[in-house]
Amino acid sequence: RLNCSHRRGGDFERVYPLIRKAAQELGRKVECLGDLQGPKFRVGELAADPIELKNGDILEFGICKDDNDNIREGRITMKPTIEQKALIAASKPGIDLLLEDGIMKVNVVEKLSDTELKVKVVRGGKLKARKGVNVPDVEIDCAALTAKDIEDAEFLLQLDPPIEYI
Repeated sequence: RLNCSHRRGGDFERVYPLIRKAAQELGRKVECLGDLQGPKFRVGELAADPIELKNGDILEFGICKDDNDNIREGRITMKPTIEQKALIAASKPGIDLLLEDGIMKVNVVEKLSDTELKVKVVRGGKLKARKGVNVPDVEIDCAALTAKDIEDAEFLLQLDPPIEYI
């Protein structure tokens, strides 16, 4: 499995031939999977130190209004990507947003606009920058393949021999 989330300059070009060489030396048929990253949903940057989310707190949760609109007490922000705008637009009251692999959870109490929500902290914790956001109960209207995924798939198909599965 070649994880495209971690594709960095030269890594796959170095590792893929080693996999093929080892398989040939062992007389084994080895098939490889190129695992595309897909859309990522993450909170933005912090204005200062990580913030404490306390159970019962009501916060703003929205798309950054500008480069200085960072996470701070009372406000969680996300960068204005197509995917993240779609996540906020699809959210509605009653929906849970899971932060940092579900360690923290907030519930949408009010939709202020297509870019702004009011949320209540259900399960608190210390929120750091760039932590993942998961919304299991929302169908998000965005492409399953990002521009990076398409670039990665094209790269994987140009390997010699081309990767078997994407």
